[in-house]
Amino acid sequence: MKPYLKEDPWSIIEEGFDKDKHEISESVFSLGNGHMGQRANFEETYTGSTLQGSYMAGVYYPDKTRVGWWKNGYPEYFAKVLNATNWIGLDISVDGTELDLNRAEVNDFVRELNMKEGYLKRSFRATIADGKDIKVEATRFVSVAMKEIGAIEYKITPLTFDGELTLRSYLDGDIMNKDANYDEKFWSKVSESAEGSRAHVTVKTKKLDFVYASLKETKVVHAGEEISPAECKTAEKYAEVTFTAPLKKNEATTIYKFAANVTNRDHEDQKLLDVAKEKLNQAIEKGFDTLKKEQADEWNKKWEDSDIVIEGDVAAQQGIRFNIFQMNQTYTGEDARLNIGPKGFTGEKYGGSTYWDTEAYCLPFYLATADQRIPKNLLVYRHNHLEKAKENAGKLGFTKGALYPMVTMNGEESHNEWEITFEEIHRNGAIAYAIYNYVNYTGDKSYIGELGIEVLVEISRFWEERVHYVPKKDVYMMHGVTGPNEYENNVNNNWYTNRIASWTLEYTLFALDYLKDSDPELYKKWITKLDLKDHETEKWLTIIDKMYYPEDKENGIFLQADNFEDKEIMPVSDLDEKHLPLNQNWSWDRILRSCFIKQADVLQGMYFLNHEFDIETKKRNFDYYEPMTVHESSLSPCVHSILACELGYKEKAYEMYLRTARLDLDNYNNDTEDGCHITSMAGTWMSVVEGFGGMKVKNDQLILNPFIPGQWSSFSFKVVFRGTRLLIKVTQDQVVVNNETDVKADLVIHGETYSLDGKGELSINH
Repeated sequence: MKPYLKEDPWSIIEEGFDKDKHEISESVFSLGNGHMGQRANFEETYTGSTLQGSYMAGVYYPDKTRVGWWKNGYPEYFAKVLNATNWIGLDISVDGTELDLNRAEVNDFVRELNMKEGYLKRSFRATIADGKDIKVEATRFVSVAMKEIGAIEYKITPLTFDGELTLRSYLDGDIMNKDANYDEKFWSKVSESAEGSRAHVTVKTKKLDFVYASLKETKVVHAGEEISPAECKTAEKYAEVTFTAPLKKNEATTIYKFAANVTNRDHEDQKLLDVAKEKLNQAIEKGFDTLKKEQADEWNKKWEDSDIVIEGDVAAQQGIRFNIFQMNQTYTGEDARLNIGPKGFTGEKYGGSTYWDTEAYCLPFYLATADQRIPKNLLVYRHNHLEKAKENAGKLGFTKGALYPMVTMNGEESHNEWEITFEEIHRNGAIAYAIYNYVNYTGDKSYIGELGIEVLVEISRFWEERVHYVPKKDVYMMHGVTGPNEYENNVNNNWYTNRIASWTLEYTLFALDYLKDSDPELYKKWITKLDLKDHETEKWLTIIDKMYYPEDKENGIFLQADNFEDKEIMPVSDLDEKHLPLNQNWSWDRILRSCFIKQADVLQGMYFLNHEFDIETKKRNFDYYEPMTVHESSLSPCVHSILACELGYKEKAYEMYLRTARLDLDNYNNDTEDGCHITSMAGTWMSVVEGFGGMKVKNDQLILNPFIPGQWSSFSFKVVFRGTRLLIKVTQDQVVVNNETDVKADLVIHGETYSLDGKGELSINH
């Protein structure tokens, strides 16, 4: 799709209204605060194509699994991120004609997502019945300072006439998910009311008993006078307040709408309305302008920790800030019950609270930009689901160990595609790798003995049972798996899966040895609790020693799976562009038989276990696999960009960076209308910091090997590392590091070791 969004370093801007792109914009311009979120739907009626979406973190529904042929081991349900009460609704009528941009003549339309201060603004002129022209300016946000509050300011100015405004401000809880398997509505009535300028709707999920209460107040102001409501009305799961107000030529009539959205995840059922009233009263007392100022202040704090500045390339700058903005909107780390959904608060597709994306892609962002407790909470989330992971393994017939789910809300598997539910078991390795990554980055080895060792041992037990021994070849293998490349299913010996399984066993044994040496009493406690026997760890050593890895030794490459080279090998560049994206133009059968790769697979292993491979091995495998990769997973370009940086492939690194940074802004994969690719956005951050910045942590040292794309004059980023916060700026000539704390920092830049005193600065020429 041809890009239609204006390039700007701090804002996403759409100029001119295109109905065909509206659902894409609804995703891109979404708002969130880690607790709740809202797609960029219009407040007023819109009869064109739209996906109304209001979402509350942690509220979900176990929709019945829908498959053609049931197989033993399938999950009972598919977890749905619930589309909840529409709190933004404002039906606007002017002299009896409803405002609807699907029917009106629209001019001067501008939609702006202000990322610096965290709000959405929209303005336009509309010509309605009898040639009447009106101007509308609407601003809204979901508050970071008051996480359960949303606020709207909506101004209407008649440009060519005097008339009358009729406003219906409503709450609508009679909502359904677009992806409901059987077109079922998931919400039941609890109560609703409307009195004066206030209205409330409380609904309850038909399963699991989530209760969601929305309370709103509406104020209409004309010529400095507040207009009294004319009528109140309720229906099942619906409440509205109607106002009539004069419209005077070139005079603005302003509507303020404040909503408190609360759930029984955080408050007792019987106190929900009281809590909502308290929150709403606080918001109203502050007023829209003060709330908006608080919003700007909170976002300033977020940018202080996580901003990346790119000079000389506005498209790249806009892309990275959009990705960081969405990450900060989606997850704050304050609630260990929550995780990072693949669409965040921007859409419903995929369902579930978390995939392996969190551990593989999102954790590094929070390790380097947030307080240590926030990434730790992501690990605690998985530990809290350990018993469910053991149950998941049992459902598939395993007698021991834990298999973490591909998709989950509460630890149970809730994904219903067999090749993923049963076969994409490499996800287990990402959970183990996250523990290693956290300990390696933070130096917090206490987590191993606190919670980590239990997870590592149970995952290792799963791998021990999942492999099988082949006496004739004296090796261990894994058959019937799907690797990260989902365009190749049900294969034998996926290299990445075999390697991450063996590595997990290696790291678990390392962790056990560390505990035994550092805290013998704690070690004994865990050995007893886990009932871990010597014969188990001895078996793990044998598996490590005899794990089979498919490879082409003659050409020095690891094979993605057995017999991969028997396919018709060809680069993507030999395909006519009409075939792309493959998932929208080819049958699944044709895709599975082809050599084409959805995302990094062998290369995913080389990214994770980077220190295990020399530069020539990485180069041979990159040169073989990247030309066959179609990057139709949002998780793909970032890994390729990072590896390309290390290999010195500057143009490929920049190409892949721009693709991941602008994946949703430019709708690369033709699917942004379903929601943004939140978890891949962390990969954009990785592309800059780990790719162009060359950042790694090895032997407790922060290592930087930066290079700068030719398209940029400079770039800078911040990382929190072991009590310090460092600002690293890279220009075409030098690297400058500023220590923003009083804590001394030791680091390695281009192979040389430096010590940087508190508040100190270091400059190094390239």
